[in-house]
Amino acid sequence: MAVGTDPHDLFAPAATGSVRRLAPNLQRLVAPNPSPLTGPGTNTYVVGSGPHYLVIDPGPDDTTHVDRILAATHGRISHVLCTHSHPDHSPGAAALKARTQAVVLGQPAPRDEHQDDSYRPDGTLDDDDVIEVSGAGVRALHTPGHASNHVCLLLEPEGWLLTGDHLMGGSTVVILPPDGSMRLYLESLRRLRTLPLTALLPGHGAVMPDPLGEIDRVIAHRLQRESKVVVGLLQLGGAATLGELVPIVYADTPIALHPLARYSLLAHLQKLLEERRVAQDGERWTWLAA
Repeated sequence: MAVGTDPHDLFAPAATGSVRRLAPNLQRLVAPNPSPLTGPGTNTYVVGSGPHYLVIDPGPDDTTHVDRILAATHGRISHVLCTHSHPDHSPGAAALKARTQAVVLGQPAPRDEHQDDSYRPDGTLDDDDVIEVSGAGVRALHTPGHASNHVCLLLEPEGWLLTGDHLMGGSTVVILPPDGSMRLYLESLRRLRTLPLTALLPGHGAVMPDPLGEIDRVIAHRLQRESKVVVGLLQLGGAATLGELVPIVYADTPIALHPLARYSLLAHLQKLLEERRVAQDGERWTWLAA
């Protein structure tokens, strides 16, 4: 296990199983769940300078990871905050609550097959709620898109945005319909762009030092992908199925990832449907706009 103690090492790489102090009031613990979707693993953030702490995204219910969180907080956790209820972010909450009596907060879980079944928040983390401990406070920002119950958390006054899965270092997130929404995802990004941000602290990967540049990059990427959806429909005579569109729209993506790409492709098509630019007839999507 790598342990960093430099309080100014905010931009250190995120390594699987590592525990690193990023600032006097902030630690990052990377869970041992690396994968193509999670990068080196889920980032759990410990906020505060004691005697009590906030834990953000406790990650999987992994004994080693939970023990590291307890060691980093000396077992004194006032709140566990979940950015959303996917299985790589929230299952550790139940274990931490059982061992510390911490209050678990998050938005209610939607009903789909992508959720953590153990997720049982004690209260709702609503938009603009502020949760404070000694030496730090975070403000909740409801950011639907990746999931309807997704929230980002702004560490004030530093301007550090803990992004959960809304923004990730080195990749773009998968949007998961019907709960996920590409339209709401883009709206949430545009909202975040208006905030006085100084860094993005993602749920996976290293800290990103150029918040506005990264947000603009992701918006541009999503709109470029949307353009490929339109081109693909026209290339296929104006109507196509998801299966026909995936290899065209995601020609730049490894074939092994195409099953995941189908989710985001569906989200793009549903956005176009909401805008009345396409029509849906069963499994076929038809281009309508001139």
